Formats: sequence, structure tokens, C-alpha cells
Amino acid sequence: MSESMVEVRNVTKVYERGTQRVEVLHGLNLDIPRSDFVALMGPSGSGKTTLLNLIGGLDQPTSGEVQVGGSRIDQLGSSELARWRAHNIGFVFQFYNLMPVLTAEANVELPLLLTRLTAAQRRKNVAVALEIVGLADRAKHKPKELSGGQEQRVAIARALVSDPQLLVCDEPTGDLDRKTAEEILGLLQVLNREHGKTIIMVTHDPKAAEFARRILHLEKGRLLEQAA
Repeated sequence: MSESMVEVRNVTKVYERGTQRVEVLHGLNLDIPRSDFVALMGPSGSGKTTLLNLIGGLDQPTSGEVQVGGSRIDQLGSSELARWRAHNIGFVFQFYNLMPVLTAEANVELPLLLTRLTAAQRRKNVAVALEIVGLADRAKHKPKELSGGQEQRVAIARALVSDPQLLVCDEPTGDLDRKTAEEILGLLQVLNREHGKTIIMVTHDPKAAEFARRILHLEKGRLLEQAA
């Protein structure tokens, strides 16, 4: 099995907007080892979220190869890709995307409804995920009864509940104050260091990027450097 969690080879991404052709990524190459924690930085429009979506299987390249956890995901059809995502990727976004009518534990359980786990197994996984993010005592609370930081912890628990190999995070602290943001980033560090999760985080915040092991810079669809 490859030591790389993510291998991106000669990837281009082109969007057609009417008669306009916009090339967002230009022959990009990237390797991310297992258990790495990478911050992806760059100005608005540099292609950060596009790259994250390709790695997370939410979009597919116009050309090139994307391999994640040993699977060539650029070759998968939409239904295969949906199944692959459910088992291999955890998503954390700036906005928590929680269902307001559901409790924290029910929100965390949602991805497991796509699996064949029994109800008892689902409950166990949910309890473990909430324990990891420090919210076991808030399992029965609905989002409106939680702080923003607690809501993001629920979102992280939801990302963790299927025990994915890779967490992809798009501005996960963009909606939080500095103190709460640092708590969330500290939690991501724990998930990386103690639980071995590979994490790719898009951020515009240099202070947030410092929590990662490596910082990568994108500029106009090209990777500039792979700095420590």
C-alpha cells in the first residue's frame, strides 16, 4: 500500500461558463503522506477549495489523476464516489451544516445511515465520536442550545463517526472567535497526532495554518512551495 494518503498528478480543472473557459488548476502535482496535517493557503480564487473538493471526491478533474488511500477516485462513477466518500472522507466546513431539529447525537449519526451498521453499532460510534470531541454531555442538545464552538465540535464528530482515513476542512474556524478557533484547531491537532488522521485544511488565517505540520501555498492554480 502507498505511503501517500493523497497523490495528485498533472491535475487540471476547467470550468465552462457560457462561452468562457476558466482553468482553475494547471497541471498540479501534490503528495500528502499518511498522518500528515497540511494547511492549504492562498488568495481568493487561487483554487484552494477546488483542490480540496477534488481530493474529497466532491468534484472530478478535467484531466490528470487523483489517488486517495490507494483508490483512483478520478475513475469512479458518481454512485461509486458517493459510497467511497461515505467510508473514507470526513468533511468539516466553515458553516456547520447541522440539522436544527435534530439533537447533537442525531446529527452525528447522519453519515452512518448510509452504511450497513446496526442501530446499536451506530449508537456506539456516535458516543465515541462525541467523547473524542468533548461533547458527551451535550448529546441530547439541539444546535440552538449549543455555542458556535460546540456546534463545530458536533460537525467534527459527524466527520469522525465513520472513522475516515482523511479529514478535509474548508475554513473550519472562519466563523469562530480567536479563542474558540484555537480550541477547534487544538482538537484537529489531537486527531492528527493521537488518532493518526490525515488532515487537509484550507484557511486564509496564518495563525490557524501554524497548527498544521506543513503549509502549502497555491497561487493562480499552481503550488508555489511545500514549506515546513
